[in-house]
Amino acid sequence: MRNFDMSPLYRATVGFDQIADLMDRVLTNDVSRDSYPPYNIEKTDEDAWRISVAVAGFTEDELSVELRDKALFVSAKKASEEERTYLHRGIATRAFERRFHLADHVRVSGAVHENGMLHIDLLREVPEALKPRRIEIAGKHDVEAKAIEA
Repeated sequence: MRNFDMSPLYRATVGFDQIADLMDRVLTNDVSRDSYPPYNIEKTDEDAWRISVAVAGFTEDELSVELRDKALFVSAKKASEEERTYLHRGIATRAFERRFHLADHVRVSGAVHENGMLHIDLLREVPEALKPRRIEIAGKHDVEAKAIEA
């Protein structure tokens, strides 16, 4: 019931491949795979976000944050540990890789690891050429005056 056929979208549009691929990825994602580690995505301003990932048991050296092909990769790999005998093991420190696809003009402004949480701050910076700008409307008299001067 969750499977959608994206082929009509590919046949009827040009240049929207990225949106169709994103929808396809989201709709076919395996829900059980996305449960570790838990994370939050928070909107902190009009053009700013914070991703907080629960990384209890990992040090800064064992964590990695990379930006590749408009995607943010957060991964961790626990350094080899001495053999221990647990009576109960509730803190998962298994290796993981979590991927967040970023929109155009969104950049990572910083990352901090504190109290078992990895906070990654994101900021959208739209180039000046793409920002809206006001066009001044000339009156009829201004156009006639410029024509006479020329």
